[in-house]
Amino acid sequence: MTAIQPEYDCLVMGGGPAGSTTAALVAEAGYRTLLVERTAMPRASVGESLMPETYWIFKRLGVLNKMQASRFPHKVGVQFVGSSGKESAPFFFRSHDPRACSQTWHVDRAEFDWMLLQNAIAKGAECRDRTRALNVVMEDDRAVGVKLQGKSPGDPSRLIKARMVVDATGQKTLLGNQLGLRRMNPDLRKVAIWGHFRGAARDETGGGVKTVILHSGSKKSWFWYIPLAGDLVSVGLVGDRDTLLSNQLDDDRLDSEIVFQRELQQCQVLRDWLENAKAAKPLQVVKEFSYSHDRAAGDGWVLVGDAWGFIDPVYSSGVLFALKSAELAADAILEGFRQNDLSAAMVGRWLPEFAERTNLIRKLVAAFYSGNFRVGKFIQQHPEHRTELVDLLIGRIFDTPSGQGLPGKIFDDLDPWLQRMGNS
Repeated sequence: MTAIQPEYDCLVMGGGPAGSTTAALVAEAGYRTLLVERTAMPRASVGESLMPETYWIFKRLGVLNKMQASRFPHKVGVQFVGSSGKESAPFFFRSHDPRACSQTWHVDRAEFDWMLLQNAIAKGAECRDRTRALNVVMEDDRAVGVKLQGKSPGDPSRLIKARMVVDATGQKTLLGNQLGLRRMNPDLRKVAIWGHFRGAARDETGGGVKTVILHSGSKKSWFWYIPLAGDLVSVGLVGDRDTLLSNQLDDDRLDSEIVFQRELQQCQVLRDWLENAKAAKPLQVVKEFSYSHDRAAGDGWVLVGDAWGFIDPVYSSGVLFALKSAELAADAILEGFRQNDLSAAMVGRWLPEFAERTNLIRKLVAAFYSGNFRVGKFIQQHPEHRTELVDLLIGRIFDTPSGQGLPGKIFDDLDPWLQRMGNS
């Protein structure tokens, strides 16, 4: 392995899906690209359920065949379980669109992220794990490089210059925090407690597995249920931080276990599914993960993936947004290289439309947390919106089949319907 050079065309911070996608596309175009990741790869991560629209980005990256040949179970739909325990009819993606792109996967994030990182290397990017980005160096408000520290804590830092710096550091949002741009969403101060279980119930009706969203009986929290490869299932609890973590104990692990079990008692369906299950590893906690940034691009820098922002895990949109933002940013960066223009206007030209499209999922998240969104009942009363709702669950918000408009009309009826349900 060659040593890190003193200068690159593009330096990407973060080895997750967004960072690897950006690095792959920029390096493939022939530009000198360095990707650095502070932890040892491969490494585990949350975010195991994909949206079907990731298909097109996998195809562009050249990894679609690897996904299709992988051991990852096929995700064929989404299902919701209400606070009363009533299960909605599953939303099977292929009944909405019979093409192969309507099927996706539940992934092991360590394997998945490693595959994307190896793809970036194959396309010419230099990738270094256990290499910490300390800070982005700015000159006259323009990013000119990154101070890196090597694999050992005692290693000296060194400045690596770059014409373009991409922040794909996930929820650490290194550059967003450095510039004071990060803003937490006060309406989504959530916490997630999650873990993996073996021996849990598994339903493969429809030719694959489903992501299941279950409300607790109190309606104050919800669970995700994501069957993974083999006998593993990812189960996560999400709720308001102040509600779930009130009266905390000193031992975070013990505290999270108590909270998880307390809320599990409020969800009989999930209790039945986990009746014979055993925890595969201790529960993990992620706090206050919903945020955005005042700006996501500047001269010589751009934020992608979770460093751009994160809405909520309920509709499994995180990896799609990471991949799509990285693809759009890479295209803008490549155009900037061709025109010798790496201004904020150029490298961030995709951001307004991206924010507009992702806001559709944000609105659907707000509907979910209103406490009044009974998916089956709404579709029963408004069957004309079933297609559009499935489009949102698929993630079809960036591109649609020829002749179809983008989703959004559903909210003309959903918003007043939620208000009526709240008043009833």
